[in-house]
Amino acid sequence: MGKENRAFRVEKEGHIAWLILDRPQKLNAMNEAFFRELTDHFKAFDADDDIRAVVIRGEGNHFTAGLDLAEAGSLVSDDSAAGRETLRLKIVQGQESMNMIERCRKPVIAAVHGHCIGGGVDMLCACDVRVASKDALFSIRETRIAIVADLGTLQRLPHIIGHGMARELALTGRDFTAKEALENGFITHLCEDHENLIKTARELALEIASCAPLATQGVKQVMIHGRDRGVYPGLEYVAQKNAAAMYSEDLMESFVAFMEKRPPVYKGR
Repeated sequence: MGKENRAFRVEKEGHIAWLILDRPQKLNAMNEAFFRELTDHFKAFDADDDIRAVVIRGEGNHFTAGLDLAEAGSLVSDDSAAGRETLRLKIVQGQESMNMIERCRKPVIAAVHGHCIGGGVDMLCACDVRVASKDALFSIRETRIAIVADLGTLQRLPHIIGHGMARELALTGRDFTAKEALENGFITHLCEDHENLIKTARELALEIASCAPLATQGVKQVMIHGRDRGVYPGLEYVAQKNAAAMYSEDLMESFVAFMEKRPPVYKGR
């Protein structure tokens, strides 16, 4: 696939992988290649032991305009049983690409500027941490184009900001600003401009990457397990996780580094 046809590019910086939405001329709209590449990239990130954190950001003036409606139009042109099944499978493919972000063991940070519409919010909901610049504008836009958000926002957002606000935003399809996103807990940092946004995302990723990789991965897995299965199964799961990790080289390194009064050097073992 030629570079001009790709939805993303990847840059590595130490233990950080930057996944960059790279169709600025199309406002980083999500086409079929977008979902396919997203799945492939997160499979690769999960398998790469050298990567300890992932940052998603957008090239150009906006994070993403959401679904590429020009391309998506072809998916609703056939109302036969076969056409409807094809559409269902495409939706499932898109859902799975978002699921791959959540299932990736490496913590994922989203750094948002400009517009983040529709499917962009789906993607953010699958990330672990979200930061935004003051110019960021969000919208769960689907009700305004007569569809139901189907890539994960309705399932994940209530756990992030609560059911009341999530329902208001999803039912109205209204825009909400970065300031409101900070107030309702959707983002954790509000940055002055794009430069500060990238700086903040990098600092968070470096801080995560400096911790023991098996521990940060375990935190992510345990929190998702607890969300989906409840408190008591979550407690049982974390007990199993920690019992397995107690003899890790990284834990021994943390003890030695404490005694030697130096920063630990973790290797993910």
